[in-house]
Amino acid sequence: MKTIKNFKILAIMAFAISALQISIVSCSDDPGAENYYTSTSEYASDFLRNRDKFSKFVQVVEKSNKMHLLSTWGQYTVFAPTNEAFDLYLAGRGWTMDSLLSHQADCDTITLTHIIENAAYFTTDFSDGTYNQTNMLNRVLTISSDSDTLSVPGEVRLAMYINKSARIIQADDSVDNGVVHTMDKVIGAQNFMLPDVIGQDSTATLYYEALVKTGMADSLQRFEDFTYSVGSDSVDWTNDALVMSTASEYDNVAYPKNRLYKYTAFVVQDAVLKEKHGIEDLNGLRELAASIYDEVYPEDAKYYDDLKDRRNSLNRFISYHLLNRIGTYYTLTCVDGANSTLAINWDRRNWDIADWYETMMPHSLMKFSFPQGSAAGLYINRRGVQTRRDSRGVFIPGVKVYSPSQVKIDQSAVNGVYHYINDIVHYGRETQNVVLDERLRFDASTLSPDFMNSGARGHYTRSSYENGKYGLWDNNATHNNRQTCLGFKAGFVENFKYDNATHLHVRPRVLSFWSYQGDEVTIKGIFDFTVKLPPVPAGTYELRLFTCTGFASRGIIQAYIKKGDGGYEPCGIPFDMRPSGSDPKIGWRGDSDLGDDDAIAAFDKAFHNRGWMRGPHSYGNATTEAGGVRGTSFANLDRTLRKVITTFETDGQTDIYFRVQQKMQSINNEMNFDFIELCPSSVYNNEFYPEDRW
Repeated sequence: MKTIKNFKILAIMAFAISALQISIVSCSDDPGAENYYTSTSEYASDFLRNRDKFSKFVQVVEKSNKMHLLSTWGQYTVFAPTNEAFDLYLAGRGWTMDSLLSHQADCDTITLTHIIENAAYFTTDFSDGTYNQTNMLNRVLTISSDSDTLSVPGEVRLAMYINKSARIIQADDSVDNGVVHTMDKVIGAQNFMLPDVIGQDSTATLYYEALVKTGMADSLQRFEDFTYSVGSDSVDWTNDALVMSTASEYDNVAYPKNRLYKYTAFVVQDAVLKEKHGIEDLNGLRELAASIYDEVYPEDAKYYDDLKDRRNSLNRFISYHLLNRIGTYYTLTCVDGANSTLAINWDRRNWDIADWYETMMPHSLMKFSFPQGSAAGLYINRRGVQTRRDSRGVFIPGVKVYSPSQVKIDQSAVNGVYHYINDIVHYGRETQNVVLDERLRFDASTLSPDFMNSGARGHYTRSSYENGKYGLWDNNATHNNRQTCLGFKAGFVENFKYDNATHLHVRPRVLSFWSYQGDEVTIKGIFDFTVKLPPVPAGTYELRLFTCTGFASRGIIQAYIKKGDGGYEPCGIPFDMRPSGSDPKIGWRGDSDLGDDDAIAAFDKAFHNRGWMRGPHSYGNATTEAGGVRGTSFANLDRTLRKVITTFETDGQTDIYFRVQQKMQSINNEMNFDFIELCPSSVYNNEFYPEDRW
């Protein structure tokens, strides 16, 4: 347990720093002995049984027949209510403990609500946000901070809550198979779908009325795909479903037990609509929507009275505020916490961390960015760098998303979450022609809602509680391999099409490998897959594939592109991913080889003309979690390359498909699918503003 103890010492320091950063600790910044971290030589089951204050929770867990899970090796996060917490819960229902234990379903619900499986989350991982992985009831748990002025008279202390109601009164007791947090209340199990939760919000009545009358509330009702069956390949990583990877490394792959549908809504409160737009009723909102979308889609103005038609302006307005995936404050970009370690891999002086997603408005795109500095926070449709103009002289402030600690109610539902935003968002002229008129970089882990709804995007290795949040790589060819990967069955990945000859899995985030945002999608076998590209505004675009080359286990691929119902058109000759960039056939060179800025710019232009680009300067791989440095930028690594696939034109309303076939007849060769770029001609072919290196 020496490693865990050392990590706990670092965690105490991080906890104190986090408390200072959110300015809710008094001049006595000691969180109190009762909140110190402890290290034990117990499993979670032993920890609970050995402490009388958890005796009622133990009875409930044993009644649900789940205590055996907490008695085995693995990773669990347990939110353990005290006996006093159960007394409050029982009093509220008018029950005794015997009454509760006679209700099997209630015991099962309580147990599953209070345990996260396959992850050990300390409060230092998320000081304000949402846990990346759902609990065993498949519900999102939010963690938020607030000031505590009652525990110690005269002092203001840090208080942390789960789902806005249950307070953590003792945090981060590490056990051999995870972590236990002591709770002052039983966490309520949310049983409402997302539209119903929004409907209970008295501050957003107009938004909810529009959600219902457009029929979009009906589109947010799904929760689980009951046609999905994974069989024995469940996500417990106790099997030997190992997939051999590069450099004698092994990926331990298992599959989600369930396929879940989840959604995210961005809600504009009544007060904001009135203050910023003078709107107080549905008619006013309809007129606002028409003023935006009739300009962009004048041919659809005739649908003004049919609110449920997808071409109706109010329908477009509401559906643009919706995503068909779970998107929490710290998962919509890869800034994964208030003190995000992964963010050290970026040069954030010159690049705001960003991701782009398709919305539920047909053929529309939304940008999320998380700048640092005085403007730090999550924004929608913002363009610039921090608080200044970008390299092409553009700054659009965007719309800010409220952080969890700015909101006093629980905004989670069975099948998603919603967020307050400080103004409307839209897919109007400015969004399409200015905000999105930039290089669009899509991480492969964002290309399907299933990657995010399953928790695959941004998940950590099994040993994360021993080795920091991001864990370590492992070459171990047994089921104890720490390199946990989530696999996806053919036919159950939205936006992707492939058959059983193709194996696809998402690797966990690590800091040190040559993967943008720390993770990647790995595709193996004699594969043939098609991905629907994210929708982009009308124009001419260059499609680029970023990948890590230079491994003998890489494949030779042939790419194709298809527009709508047309046929697949080949994109050049096959691409051999095995040579590194310094191979003479590619001819990569680094900054230090080239010299001054003029020489670098000349090389990059010539390299692009030959169908290649170096990796981005904005990202590099750090070697350790606590290193605090970027390492070498991807532009200066000869294995991290962008391959120009093709150029294409789009009307902004037709689906575009990207198909990739493996040309090597070997099941052991793979494709490292890291990110794609859709770059408009106004960027890559602009004589006044050359494309930036970031």
